[in-house]
Amino acid sequence: MRLEGYALSFVVNFLLGVAWAASFIGAVSAFLSVYSESLLFAMVSASIAALPGMIGVLLIEYFITFKEKHLELQKQTKLLEKMVEKIEYNLP
Repeated sequence: MRLEGYALSFVVNFLLGVAWAASFIGAVSAFLSVYSESLLFAMVSASIAALPGMIGVLLIEYFITFKEKHLELQKQTKLLEKMVEKIEYNLP
Protein backbone atom coordinates (compact mmCIF):
# COMPACT_ATOMS: atom_id res chain seq x y z
CA MET A 1 0.00 0.00 0.00
CA ARG A 2 1.09 3.51 -0.61
CA LEU A 3 0.14 4.88 2.79
CA GLU A 4 2.45 5.14 5.76
CA GLY A 5 1.40 3.36 8.91
CA TYR A 6 0.40 -0.27 9.12
CA ALA A 7 -3.01 0.20 10.76
CA LEU A 8 -4.23 2.86 8.33
CA SER A 9 -2.94 0.90 5.37
CA PHE A 10 -4.66 -2.27 6.57
CA VAL A 11 -8.01 -0.54 7.13
CA VAL A 12 -7.93 1.25 3.78
CA ASN A 13 -6.99 -1.94 1.92
CA PHE A 14 -9.77 -3.82 3.68
CA LEU A 15 -12.36 -1.17 2.84
CA LEU A 16 -11.15 -1.05 -0.75
CA GLY A 17 -11.62 -4.81 -1.00
CA VAL A 18 -15.09 -4.54 0.51
CA ALA A 19 -16.06 -1.86 -2.01
CA TRP A 20 -14.84 -3.99 -4.93
CA ALA A 21 -16.66 -7.04 -3.55
CA ALA A 22 -19.88 -5.05 -3.12
CA SER A 23 -19.62 -3.83 -6.68
CA PHE A 24 -19.01 -7.33 -8.03
CA ILE A 25 -21.73 -8.99 -5.95
CA GLY A 26 -24.25 -6.29 -6.85
CA ALA A 27 -23.52 -6.61 -10.55
CA VAL A 28 -23.61 -10.42 -10.60
CA SER A 29 -26.75 -10.75 -8.50
CA ALA A 30 -28.62 -8.14 -10.54
CA PHE A 31 -27.52 -9.75 -13.79
CA LEU A 32 -28.52 -13.26 -12.73
CA SER A 33 -31.89 -12.17 -11.35
CA VAL A 34 -32.96 -10.47 -14.60
CA TYR A 35 -31.06 -12.61 -17.13
CA SER A 36 -34.07 -14.78 -17.97
CA GLU A 37 -36.14 -11.81 -19.15
CA SER A 38 -33.73 -9.90 -21.38
CA LEU A 39 -29.99 -9.81 -21.87
CA LEU A 40 -29.95 -6.06 -22.50
CA PHE A 41 -32.05 -5.35 -19.41
CA ALA A 42 -29.80 -7.65 -17.39
CA MET A 43 -26.68 -5.75 -18.48
CA VAL A 44 -28.27 -2.40 -17.66
CA SER A 45 -29.42 -3.57 -14.24
CA ALA A 46 -25.97 -5.04 -13.52
CA SER A 47 -24.37 -1.71 -14.40
CA ILE A 48 -26.74 0.16 -12.12
CA ALA A 49 -26.25 -2.35 -9.30
CA ALA A 50 -22.46 -1.98 -9.52
CA LEU A 51 -22.60 1.81 -9.08
CA PRO A 52 -22.67 1.97 -5.24
CA GLY A 53 -19.59 -0.22 -4.97
CA MET A 54 -17.79 1.75 -7.66
CA ILE A 55 -18.60 5.00 -5.87
CA GLY A 56 -17.08 3.48 -2.74
CA VAL A 57 -13.94 2.57 -4.68
CA LEU A 58 -13.68 6.12 -6.03
CA LEU A 59 -14.08 7.64 -2.57
CA ILE A 60 -11.41 5.39 -1.06
CA GLU A 61 -9.02 6.07 -3.94
CA TYR A 62 -9.63 9.80 -3.46
CA PHE A 63 -8.77 9.42 0.23
CA ILE A 64 -5.56 7.56 -0.64
CA THR A 65 -4.56 10.23 -3.16
CA PHE A 66 -5.32 13.05 -0.72
CA LYS A 67 -3.31 11.38 2.04
CA GLU A 68 -0.35 10.76 -0.31
CA LYS A 69 -0.42 14.39 -1.42
CA HIS A 70 -0.48 15.55 2.20
CA LEU A 71 2.52 13.37 3.12
CA GLU A 72 4.47 14.52 0.07
CA LEU A 73 3.77 18.18 0.87
CA GLN A 74 5.05 17.63 4.42
CA LYS A 75 8.29 16.17 3.06
CA GLN A 76 8.71 19.04 0.62
CA THR A 77 8.03 21.60 3.35
CA LYS A 78 10.78 20.13 5.51
CA LEU A 79 13.21 20.22 2.59
CA LEU A 80 12.31 23.82 1.76
CA GLU A 81 12.77 24.86 5.39
CA LYS A 82 16.24 23.28 5.39
CA MET A 83 17.10 25.09 2.16
CA VAL A 84 15.93 28.43 3.58
CA GLU A 85 18.03 27.88 6.71
CA LYS A 86 21.11 27.17 4.60
CA ILE A 87 20.53 30.22 2.42
CA GLU A 88 19.98 32.49 5.44
CA TYR A 89 23.05 31.08 7.17
CA ASN A 90 25.33 31.66 4.17
CA LEU A 91 24.22 35.24 3.50
CA PRO A 92 26.52 37.98 4.85
